Amino acid sequence: MRLTAKHITWLKVALHLAGFLPAVWLFWAASQGYFSADPAKDIQHFTGRMALKFLLAGLLVTPLARYARQPLLIRTRRLLGLWCFAWATLHLTSYALLELGINNLGLFAQELISRPYLMLGIVSWLILFALAATSTQWAQRKLGKRWQHLHNFVYLVAILAPIHYLWSVKIISPQPLLYAAAAIVLLAWRYKKFRQWWR
Repeated sequence: MRLTAKHITWLKVALHLAGFLPAVWLFWAASQGYFSADPAKDIQHFTGRMALKFLLAGLLVTPLARYARQPLLIRTRRLLGLWCFAWATLHLTSYALLELGINNLGLFAQELISRPYLMLGIVSWLILFALAATSTQWAQRKLGKRWQHLHNFVYLVAILAPIHYLWSVKIISPQPLLYAAAAIVLLAWRYKKFRQWWR
């Protein structure tokens, strides 16, 4: 069955709910004390994993649209990218406010030096910020060919973000390894595109 514009509209509604409802649950769970003895870490990991989920979902759209012959799926890619940025921003904010505290934000630069995995996270967030800021049709027209070159940096985020997650947990556990494996598979799916860059 070929997806129609109406199907895509409903799919976008579902994806918005998938991005918004976990935030509602997060605030409710935090207010009810449902987290562990270190709720700050729990919130950071939850928001970080949500950002990774939307990042991986966004990377999945293009090959899925191509192989399933559903070109209209491409219309969901921007939405997924913006939710990825939103959750990455919550992730960064939760670290700054809950881990450091609003009175200790001046220590952020020192933390970047003492914890190199934080630098990977910041670089990833800055790239996502640039992609979100230039995700409009106006920016696409204004940047021309440079727009695609800029948005190819999402692949760098797909490399850095899982490494940031693996490094931050400090122990080998299945969950960050699964995210890293999913990122590797999705990047490997694009090997032809990467080969073209090196020609």
